[in-house]
Amino acid sequence: MSGRDLFCQPRRVRHGAALTLVFASVLVAGAATGSFGETAARTPSAEPAAPAWHGDAVTEAAARAVADGKSPMEAAQRAVSRSGDRWSAVYSQGEYQEFQEALDGQYTGVGLSARRERDGRIEVTHVQPGSPAAVAGIRGGDRLRSVDGEDVDGRPVTEVVSLLRGDSDGASAGTRVRLGLERGTHTWSEVLRRARLSTDSVTVHRLAGGATLIKIAAFTKGSGDLVRNAVDRAPEGGGIVLDLRGNSGGLVTEAVTSASAFLDGGLVATYDVNGDQRALHADPDGDTTRPLVALVDGGTMSAAELLTGALQDRGRAVVVGTRTFGKGSIQMPSRLPDGSVAELTVGHYRTPSGHKVDGRGITPDLEAGDEVLERAETVLSGLGYAP
Repeated sequence: MSGRDLFCQPRRVRHGAALTLVFASVLVAGAATGSFGETAARTPSAEPAAPAWHGDAVTEAAARAVADGKSPMEAAQRAVSRSGDRWSAVYSQGEYQEFQEALDGQYTGVGLSARRERDGRIEVTHVQPGSPAAVAGIRGGDRLRSVDGEDVDGRPVTEVVSLLRGDSDGASAGTRVRLGLERGTHTWSEVLRRARLSTDSVTVHRLAGGATLIKIAAFTKGSGDLVRNAVDRAPEGGGIVLDLRGNSGGLVTEAVTSASAFLDGGLVATYDVNGDQRALHADPDGDTTRPLVALVDGGTMSAAELLTGALQDRGRAVVVGTRTFGKGSIQMPSRLPDGSVAELTVGHYRTPSGHKVDGRGITPDLEAGDEVLERAETVLSGLGYAP
């Protein structure tokens, strides 16, 4: 259960309106797992288009508001709230711009990744090099006790991230945030200035046993090509562990490109948009020979579940971990008359075998908890990989 301050809740979520996070949605259910969500399975289009589905209650509400001289954004938000669709959301122009920047791998924060321990404590798991947190000397293993005087023990990681980013105040780069910290018996506070940071959505490490670990934190722009490059550079015949734990999704196109790194063409997923059935296919000539294990957990969501389902159903990977979140709906952006943007659910996707993901998730082939990496290497050895 971990997270990074790249992911945050729009301010309106705190008031119970739309339930989507600014880089992909983390809902109440997602927050309970300490995971971060996404904008569902986003369509390939990154820019909002004119409304493509007539008769939608949200766009109709916005149009009526304009005719009445009222706010179309507020009217759309009310319509979304009434719809009961927890994945649809309405963004102001500024929020949507922030959302787009997040998909580019940019965010405002201090450079901390954190997780909630079983006793409710918030532990720093990683500090981004060169970030304000790194400059202040904060390091992995430190305990985060408070943010701007608010105790964070026992809180969902999503709320802690929102405090770090200053979402309730619309904090921007350069604003200050005071952190209460603990290391061993030493407690202290640090005042940091938030900064615009870039995140590495794909990282590559060599495991002690010799296998290559490819961690995909989120499907931001360009992440699919980074995965393909990592596979190409992996030792010939060596095993690969694809770590999708805590991956909240992102751009479906990047998930498909990632799938293409391991498949020789063929079906990745099917989906519907307002009843119109469509399919996503991998590019040919992916690596189909290296033994592959995919790691998942309750924070594996949407586009990450789409990738997992494709690799599992196609017999390309053994999936190890715990059941995934179960986010399989498709949202499409629609520009409203005042420039705000509605992200509305228009359909759902299924894995190549027809498995419905939404509300169900994906069951791993092998259940594993804290020992998941050890189990993955054991599986690799059983698949014929010898370090």
